Amino acid sequence: MKRISLFLAGLLSVAASASATASAHAGLPTAHSSRAAKVELRRTSLGEILSTASGFTLYEFTRDRGKRNSCVGMSGCPQVWPALQTSGRPTPGPGVQASLLSTIKLPGGASQVTYAGHPLYLYSGDSAPGETGYVGVNAFGGAWDAINSAGHAIR
Repeated sequence: MKRISLFLAGLLSVAASASATASAHAGLPTAHSSRAAKVELRRTSLGEILSTASGFTLYEFTRDRGKRNSCVGMSGCPQVWPALQTSGRPTPGPGVQASLLSTIKLPGGASQVTYAGHPLYLYSGDSAPGETGYVGVNAFGGAWDAINSAGHAIR
């Protein structure tokens, strides 16, 4: 009986820790998804660009080659530029070409959304939907550009 009580106490401790971590991140835009990611078009001062369903700008990284996430292997990069992840096939919003949406596997097995072969990222510093101030920024050895519905970079 004592072993069962210790086991249950340990499980409750782990659950409480996970809940506290989740609560600490509530409200912040996240690259992780518990369902299929939806990619939409959003009208901005740069023109129509890809965004998340909640309106946050999606970026491509010019260092990525061959449908491969180059950021994931650089210290600090995934924290600043998190991958747009999905648990299912990504869904297109109006104007987004379904044939250009796909996924790649990240280390650890998560799926990252791609568009026209470009892995998609969020910027952790974006605090509101529609922000484009970081489009064209050079960081981690490459540029972070927005993408239009044709899959071309917008700087």
